[in-house]
Amino acid sequence: MAHRLLGRLAYGSRYDRIPWGQRVYVRPGERLVREAQWRRLTRRAPVMELADYRQLRPLKENEEFLSCMMCGDPRQQPLFSPGGNGWRYHVVRCPGCGFLYRNPNIRPERLGDLYATGYHTFLTGNYAANRQRRYELTMKAFSPVFDEGKERRLLDFGSGAGLFLELAERRGFDACGVDLSPESVAQANERLSTARTYCGAPDEVPEIAGGGFDVITLWSVLAHLPRPLDDFRRFRRLLAPGGVLLILTVNARSTLLKAYGPAWNGFTKNHLMFYSPETVRTLLGLTGFAGVAFAHHYGDTIEAGTARLSVPLVRRLRRNVELSDGGNMMRVLAFADEEAIGRWGGGPLTVHRLNA
Repeated sequence: MAHRLLGRLAYGSRYDRIPWGQRVYVRPGERLVREAQWRRLTRRAPVMELADYRQLRPLKENEEFLSCMMCGDPRQQPLFSPGGNGWRYHVVRCPGCGFLYRNPNIRPERLGDLYATGYHTFLTGNYAANRQRRYELTMKAFSPVFDEGKERRLLDFGSGAGLFLELAERRGFDACGVDLSPESVAQANERLSTARTYCGAPDEVPEIAGGGFDVITLWSVLAHLPRPLDDFRRFRRLLAPGGVLLILTVNARSTLLKAYGPAWNGFTKNHLMFYSPETVRTLLGLTGFAGVAFAHHYGDTIEAGTARLSVPLVRRLRRNVELSDGGNMMRVLAFADEEAIGRWGGGPLTVHRLNA
């Protein structure tokens, strides 16, 4: 079905100058074609028992095989083998709940290996370009949660070189961060005025382990966590009554994933797990959060008004994002309890209660 539909889409060069990340949202009919293509892929891909899958994949010294973290299903549906520049891994889909994850995966005690050296250079190089604009746009999408930080405590988990903590300082938050990269932590503390970052896990830092945070942020961190259930139970404990947790991560329901497969930009060297709105709800429900809200992500240049698209194409892109996947990035606000929902859940945010 999908390959026949693709054959009918004869665009010529009309959309070639549109950036690849926007192209799939503006070409007529492409959204439906890619959704059909994805259904075909997941219907035809084999489903294997974990024992059989283990026989197919070599296991590196720092890796382990996993069952699904969201529903416990041990069955594996191999889909992709992304890679490049000396790295490659295998992505499977859980046939029970649809969760996508790397398998074999990195053992938790070896996670620090990925960030021990050189990672701070990446975070302050090309990756850092326009980072703070993305943070600002996401905070705006969840207004008024981030409008005023006075007398509110904030923890940035995976704080990197402190780019977000700079913004948190400006908004008046009593802010701190934690990261696994010693170089990034050192660089962040040179940059910051009132905030401070620490190296290690939250439980290892007395200033953080006591909790009482009004806000916890995870900027492009969720996909890096090898034990998300343990981490999110910890986040829930660290939040004060009425607290919220912000997530920005790649969206495994993305039309770009359905279009580009193993070449999708969400499959990066250090990413371990890939969430959709459905599986992130499962994660939050399993770890004690009361509710969740999502904000569409149309793309930074679209939201900032700097995209080189005509007004009709911008409208088409926004419409297709809203009708399909919510955007290539997923923006999530999790509410610790009913008090948090009552305090922050009004206005344009639609709150989905969990375990209700």
